[in-house]
Amino acid sequence: MEFNSAESKRNFARFAWAVLAYNLLVILWGAYVRASFSGDGCGAHWPTCGGQFLPTAMAKPKLIEFTHRMMTTLDVLATGVLCAWAFVAFPKKHAVRRYSVYTVIFLIIEGALGAGLVLLRQVAHDQSAGRGWSMSLHLTNTMLLMGAYTITAWLATREQSTIRLAAMSPRLRMAILTTFAVSITGAIAALGDTLYPATSLANGVAQDFASGSSLLLKLRLLHPAVAILSALYLLWSAMGAMQDREEGNPLRTAGLRVAFMVFVQVMAGFANIYLLAPVWMQLVHLVIADVLWIAVVLLVCEAVKAGVGAQSQEMPPLQTSVAH
Repeated sequence: MEFNSAESKRNFARFAWAVLAYNLLVILWGAYVRASFSGDGCGAHWPTCGGQFLPTAMAKPKLIEFTHRMMTTLDVLATGVLCAWAFVAFPKKHAVRRYSVYTVIFLIIEGALGAGLVLLRQVAHDQSAGRGWSMSLHLTNTMLLMGAYTITAWLATREQSTIRLAAMSPRLRMAILTTFAVSITGAIAALGDTLYPATSLANGVAQDFASGSSLLLKLRLLHPAVAILSALYLLWSAMGAMQDREEGNPLRTAGLRVAFMVFVQVMAGFANIYLLAPVWMQLVHLVIADVLWIAVVLLVCEAVKAGVGAQSQEMPPLQTSVAH
């Protein structure tokens, strides 16, 4: 098989989606490391685990943390293959090449931020404000990384040689910003749920409003409000994308996907609160949030491709008809 053939490009697209899916698993396991208080399983050592590259005797926390490190190692190899393949299969100045390079850059930053958390011991039971800032920065980079994987896969699948994201409309820019906001506040809320578990809904509310409560608990209050506002905004944006478009239109499909994922995420959020944020529900909530972010990125890509996302061509406003 020629690496720059049409078949190679199709296989590249499949591989890109597979790498994106694998990164969902890496993120999920990383969240489990946090939720199980296993972030210090390897001690303040990086890249070694407890001073060893291949530790032998491993208690549960070390096994959980070391598994995450092995998963990220495989991720580095897969991303390296993705980038190298992009340069072989696609011509110069092709956008797939550029975004595959972005995946490598963001993955390197991701590793550095993860190492920083370990070396600074902002893991396990650490309750410092610095941990909240570090987690927010880490999550922001994770979203950029997932966005780069998504755009790379989309470009290869849709056979797009370029994409002008700078031309996206203010509505689309705000959709991205609101998704970032709800994700960051969600990560802080999840950390608060882990460090300060509530025994009941009433107990959780009392914790949040107690005068001497931790800053993480006070910030936890932001997430439900930001999540509801973000959900409403994303639904509005999705409905604007779907309006006046026939069944099967890629932009309509992207809008439907976002609307569906918003509904699922809101339901998962309520379930997480009602169940007092058990670890398994936190992980479900996180996976849905990541899939929603991918859906938002795909909506932006389809809107820009259709020319709807251009600054001069806003999505048509939602219209209502009044019967006379």
